Amino acid sequence: MRTICEKSLSGKVWTTGDLEGGDIIDKVLAERGIVGGDAKRIFLNPSLREQMPDPFVLSGMDAAVKIAANAIGAGKKIAIFGDYDVDGITSTAILIKFLRAVGADVAWHLPDREVEGYGLNEQAVRDFATVGANLLIAVDCGITATAEIAVAKSLGMETIIADHHEPAAGLPAADAIVNPKQPSDRSGQTYLAGVGVAFMFLIALNRELGHPVSDMMKFLDLVALGTICDTMPLVGLNRAIASSGLKILERRDNLGLKVLMDVAGVKKVDAYSAGFIIGPRLNAAGRIMDANLALDLIMTDNYLKASELAGTLNEMNAKRMSIQSAILIDADEIARRQADEGRFGLYVAGDNWHGGVMGIIAGRLKDKYNLPCCVATRSGGVIGGSGRSVPGVDLGKIIGEALERGIITAGGGHAVAVGFDLPVGNEQKFMDFLNDSAKAEFGGLRPSARIDIDSELDAAGADMDLAKKIQGLAPFGVGNAEPVLCLSNGIWTYGRTMGAGGAHLSGTLKTGAGTLAVVGFDMTDTAVGKFLLDSANFGCKIKAVGKLRENNFSGGVQLFLEDVSL
Repeated sequence: MRTICEKSLSGKVWTTGDLEGGDIIDKVLAERGIVGGDAKRIFLNPSLREQMPDPFVLSGMDAAVKIAANAIGAGKKIAIFGDYDVDGITSTAILIKFLRAVGADVAWHLPDREVEGYGLNEQAVRDFATVGANLLIAVDCGITATAEIAVAKSLGMETIIADHHEPAAGLPAADAIVNPKQPSDRSGQTYLAGVGVAFMFLIALNRELGHPVSDMMKFLDLVALGTICDTMPLVGLNRAIASSGLKILERRDNLGLKVLMDVAGVKKVDAYSAGFIIGPRLNAAGRIMDANLALDLIMTDNYLKASELAGTLNEMNAKRMSIQSAILIDADEIARRQADEGRFGLYVAGDNWHGGVMGIIAGRLKDKYNLPCCVATRSGGVIGGSGRSVPGVDLGKIIGEALERGIITAGGGHAVAVGFDLPVGNEQKFMDFLNDSAKAEFGGLRPSARIDIDSELDAAGADMDLAKKIQGLAPFGVGNAEPVLCLSNGIWTYGRTMGAGGAHLSGTLKTGAGTLAVVGFDMTDTAVGKFLLDSANFGCKIKAVGKLRENNFSGGVQLFLEDVSL
């Protein structure tokens, strides 16, 4: 890596790869290890036909499919237990849709985040038994539910776990477990979301049943949505799922999602709108009230019901943002003190904070301080929280080890996102364990705040042609980040605030080829924002770092600003 800026206005280091010159797109691909004609073809034209393995390569798939097929054939009642996030909701939805299509008797349950917390719970299992369930399928959860699976079996239920979270030391005694992260699995599909695992299970089950559902691809809009919103790496099979699924989502065949996109003003369907516009509104149901509202929206064929639910979810998302903003002020102060102390992992907790926004706040603090962060709420003698991590620190592994050591009472997740419950007396112990574990994974050196630049170019080259070429590398997400450009020789002509409360900024960069529109979200109160909004700096030559995108609303091209140096 080569340093091109030692300290920007935001205090960050800018680095770039060693490749210089040549075509920008070829350079971006080469930096990501995509070289050679065949590798480029596969990347630029992701195909499910090429990327989808035989679903039976997943360990436990054969047993799971036989159990489910027998239950369907015998007319047994099948119970689905999901999760309250988008991954869990979409996992549950595709199972319900498929099982209904093949004539199965289906019941389901999504847990209440505040009352039940994450994961399979004994009361839900007993409720399923009361309504006569013979088979329990846990999706996007269950891999650590040893006690709950034992209860289900004691009540006469067969059990299947279809999950993607990190397993604990011992697996539950389920009749079948499909999880690419379990020790016996050699499929290499460890990056699948919960809905990806559920989809492969349904592909295999459809084959076992003689293909009663002729078009399995119709589920891909939901599979893509869950995969993107759970921040899974968009590589290999996931990239093909996201690419194909977003095209189906663009068709707006799902009535509920169509209405939600209309309410939210989604004009172009891509990974960004899926992850940052549609996803948050679906997640808002589980964060603020009841995840079943989002599931009902996805499942309904009634326009009036869809309109009502979409409006409710939109309002919930606004409420979520208000709650989040209020808590973030206090949480940021705690995190800042810990970061200043030189800690490697941040633990932030408050009394009676709303549990539904802990993960979002953890993500914001992780981004700001470039450190793994866990945020928790103390309420009713219980501490529950969520964590988000940075590259280089496997937070799912850390939470798993904390559970094994008895530091936390419950927890699970994957490398970048986790949830956990903590005894009141163990906060300091957990804080120290998180810090020591993160320090070990960092190799004893805190990561510097830096921006990795994909390519440097003269600002005059930031045109529509380049923006369209960059879009050809989509879908973007974890594992395939949207390219970041460093534009030189631009003249900052003016800047102004925009948006609610003036939190964002916009302006114009004069280039050798004309002008380039610039937007900077949540930048007004930053060092970069204060510099660009000061009229004394209008006419100043700057280097601007950001992402080049086509403006879907007014046409033209925009730079989505991330940083500036002089």
